[in-house]
Amino acid sequence: MTIYIIVALAFLTHVGFAGSRLAVPLFAVDQGASPFVVGTIVALYAMFPAVLALAAGRMIDRLGFKIPLLFGTGGVFTALVLPCLWPSMAMLYFTASLLGIAFMALQLASQTLAGAIAAPAERARNFSHLSLGFALANLGGPLLAGFLIDRIGHAWTFGALALPLVPAIVVSALGSRWIPNVHAKAEAVGGGMFDLLKIKALRDTLIASGIVSAAWDVYQFFMPIYGRALGLSATAIGVVMSAFAVAIILVRIVLPFAVRRSGEARLFTYAMFVAGAAFCLIPLFQGAWALAAASFLLGVGCGVGQPLSMTMVFNTSPKDRVGEATGMRITVNQVLHFAIPLLFGAMGSVAGFAAVFLTNAGFLVAGGFASLRKQGRR
Repeated sequence: MTIYIIVALAFLTHVGFAGSRLAVPLFAVDQGASPFVVGTIVALYAMFPAVLALAAGRMIDRLGFKIPLLFGTGGVFTALVLPCLWPSMAMLYFTASLLGIAFMALQLASQTLAGAIAAPAERARNFSHLSLGFALANLGGPLLAGFLIDRIGHAWTFGALALPLVPAIVVSALGSRWIPNVHAKAEAVGGGMFDLLKIKALRDTLIASGIVSAAWDVYQFFMPIYGRALGLSATAIGVVMSAFAVAIILVRIVLPFAVRRSGEARLFTYAMFVAGAAFCLIPLFQGAWALAAASFLLGVGCGVGQPLSMTMVFNTSPKDRVGEATGMRITVNQVLHFAIPLLFGAMGSVAGFAAVFLTNAGFLVAGGFASLRKQGRR
């Protein structure tokens, strides 16, 4: 029962967060912002989590989950209501910052708690359920945001995206009735993240997670801008991005069977090659349905990353430092989330969209070949 409550919290929160990932850049573009300016706003989603995730993970190890869950749901709600009341470019900077911090807290708490309440044999199942919750929200959020923007405008869309957070806040506040406040009561550690990085299996997991996460972020940042440049409506862009989410959902349904057949490392390798091929295809298309097909292929490549990396981080970390290791994974991903909109936003402004997609495809293919060589040496 507890895992389903955690999944429901994650879903309700992520619907608003995922919808904002479409609404924020489209509102900025509507205000005349260049790709680089949009990149500076989107980068704020990751700037503070990149700095705070490791410390937040240590705090969760020692203090438990209730406060992070309540802060996460309440913070996302507040961040979405503010641009509804005061829609402006300046507010978007604050909204993106608060969304990043609040969702980091929710993500850390839900992922660590999903593993902590499970026996080792049930851990992969819990992470699969949680990942499906995130994936379903990643489908519904952009689709809902795109539909609403075309009908009620950007400001009211932010308000509508905040509504699912109301029951999430209530459950988080009263969560002690359903959610056990289990934690390891870890003592303060002196070695910090460098001790964890000495664990080779954990280090390899963080690298693989970062590569796939970077591909995911480039797509979510550039597809709304690219779609607008092609003249697509917000609804059409939402449909294109929802194809990406549908693929992730389908992949995560079959993922347990694929892991038993091929293993985690090989699946990560396949994922990087598939995602690289999808990025090569995107610049070739201009129609919504063709872009949706390419997005679906990219979703197949990116869909394995989150659940596998969550499971592998939990399994390869010391038991009393799982929250810290989860925070390290989020830190790696958030550093990339912060850097990529700035770097690729500048590249898109100078060299165009094709250069952005093809460059990221090159990174993925290079990562895939590096993984193949590593597996060949084993």
